[in-house]
Amino acid sequence: MKETAAPKKKTAQRMKDALERFMQILFLICGFIAIAFVLVVTVYLILSGLPAIREIGLVDFLFGQTWASSQEQFGILPLILTSVYGTAGAILLGVPVGFLTAIYLAKVAPPKVAAVIRPAVDLLAGIPSVVYGLVGMMVLVPAIRVAFDLPAGDSLLAAIVVLAVMILPSIISVSETALKAVPREYEEASLALGATELETYFRVSAPAAKSGIAAAVVLGVGRAIGEAMAILMVAGNVANMPSLFSSVKFLTTGIASELSYASGLQRDALFSIGLVLFLFIMLINVILNVFLKRSKED
Repeated sequence: MKETAAPKKKTAQRMKDALERFMQILFLICGFIAIAFVLVVTVYLILSGLPAIREIGLVDFLFGQTWASSQEQFGILPLILTSVYGTAGAILLGVPVGFLTAIYLAKVAPPKVAAVIRPAVDLLAGIPSVVYGLVGMMVLVPAIRVAFDLPAGDSLLAAIVVLAVMILPSIISVSETALKAVPREYEEASLALGATELETYFRVSAPAAKSGIAAAVVLGVGRAIGEAMAILMVAGNVANMPSLFSSVKFLTTGIASELSYASGLQRDALFSIGLVLFLFIMLINVILNVFLKRSKED
């Protein structure tokens, strides 16, 4: 019996080792596929975007203040500044609300209350962007027009408010997860030293979870800077230099609104806008990685 059991154990071990090797190879292939997708997108955008930049000129393209495709004027400085201002405004509005909500859900809210709020946050994440744009166009835009006595309410302000609402689910969910991951011993030590619960949450828990909170902010930035449809419906889609109460055009809406009928140099310029947008997102990721690395070292 012992002689029969030994070969069976060896066979089972060989099958287990073979399965381990297979899974390792499968994971490696999946990792290379993800890298390949990034490389394909990068190479495609570079090859598609550089011809227009060479023809228009890098300085004229990036710092030109007029985008008029009918006149073959392709300066995207208004689009860049609008995207930067709009994203920054959404972060200034959305991050404090999302961060405070995350602290409330993770540390303060009774379980029954948290059980009601969390599904609502998840529902916000699942609403299509076109629905945000529709509500903004029908409710927010007329409200801004009446409140500030403007000829039209589609403006940078409307875009900022819509983006701030859209980034809330990402900030709340990731920040709450990061706050819950903070060891309870940290908070107990703070309370034992005489700190109040609020002081503990803001001076101990939040700093300990800063890497996760930073990741939440970057996810919000990525959502805000990459949004197109909702912004197209509330911002007015006019390539003006950014002003809070004027119609504006973002980098994303510039592509979405013109790509369907663009041709020639105009189409190439839209691909160049995509390349600039891609570089913005890459820059944000690099800044995040540097920040997280310094946080771990500290």
